[in-house]
Order: sequence, then C-alpha cells, then structure tokens
Amino acid sequence: MKKALLIAVLLISLVPVAAWAIYKPVRVLTPELVPDVLCVNQNVCIDNESRSLEALELYENGLHFVADVVGPFKKNPRVVFCTTQACYQSFGFERSSASAVGTFGIVVSPRGWKAHYLRHEMIHHRQAEELGLLSPFFYPEWLIEGMAYSLSEDPRQQLAEPWQKHRHTFDDWFQGTGKNRLWSAASAL
Repeated sequence: MKKALLIAVLLISLVPVAAWAIYKPVRVLTPELVPDVLCVNQNVCIDNESRSLEALELYENGLHFVADVVGPFKKNPRVVFCTTQACYQSFGFERSSASAVGTFGIVVSPRGWKAHYLRHEMIHHRQAEELGLLSPFFYPEWLIEGMAYSLSEDPRQQLAEPWQKHRHTFDDWFQGTGKNRLWSAASAL
C-alpha cells in the first residue's frame, strides 16, 4: 500500500514538470522560470528590462481599450513581451505575432509589439473568459477570429483569407447584435 501511494505521489509531482517540458505554452504560468525573462509586475514580463516602460505602456493601453470594447476583464491577463525570437520560441511559438493561451496569459513576439496585435490577443483572452477555454473549438471561426481582427481595430485594410472574410462576417453580425448583447448573442451561436 505504501509503495502504491509513493508511486502515485511521484507521478502526480511529475505532471507539472512533464507539462513544462512537453507543452511549452504552459510556461506562461511561470514565465520567470524561463531563462532571461523577468516580471516587472504581476502581469507584465519581459526578456529585455530596458524595454519595460514600452511594454507597460502597451499593456495598460491595451487593457483599457479592450475593456471599453468588450467589457472589463474578470482577471487581467499576464503578458510576456519577447524582444527575441528565442524567447518567443521558448514558449512554443514560431510564426505568429502574438499568442493567447486561454486565460493563462499572452506571449508577444518581437514583431508583435504593436497595439493592435496585443489588443487582438487580449480579445481572445476575454473570449476565453466569457465563452470558455475551449471556445475556439466550439464556436464559429468567423466569431472568434473575426471579433479579434475587427474589434482590435487592426489597421490592415486587407487581411489574408480566411481572416478577411471572418472579419467581414463578424462585422455584419455585430452590426445587428450590438455591444450590449455581444456575449449573450455569441454564447447562443
């Protein structure tokens, strides 16, 4: 019996270590354990301290913008700002400008240091809060991505497909739905 209990405890204690090693996005939960990443406050982490003020400004502006557009955050997101591709890759990401990991956090790549990219991912964070962590799997892609591209005020007039079509479909839907009914109407889809 003691041997079985010891094995169970050992296996349970190895799960976080295995998750850290195998599924790199989970590292957003404890970014300070990633080499060269430091957290300047509870919600903003960075791999280059000299750009902390810029990161803090992007964060605060994004937070207020998104709260005004889609409602206040239940819990403010943690954001890791990477100034190097190596940092971004250490969280398991490659090509994107930024990536949201449910409600656990957001990782911004070196090329993602633009207001609309951060707002886009913060909107995904709000979607996870309102529609659930698995919302990308259970709601139409036009809703999930169209909302993020549209309401983040992405300045690009023309997006690659299918993103442009998703933004247009969302805009048409949102015009009939309105801001006050956004989440109730979205959850009914």
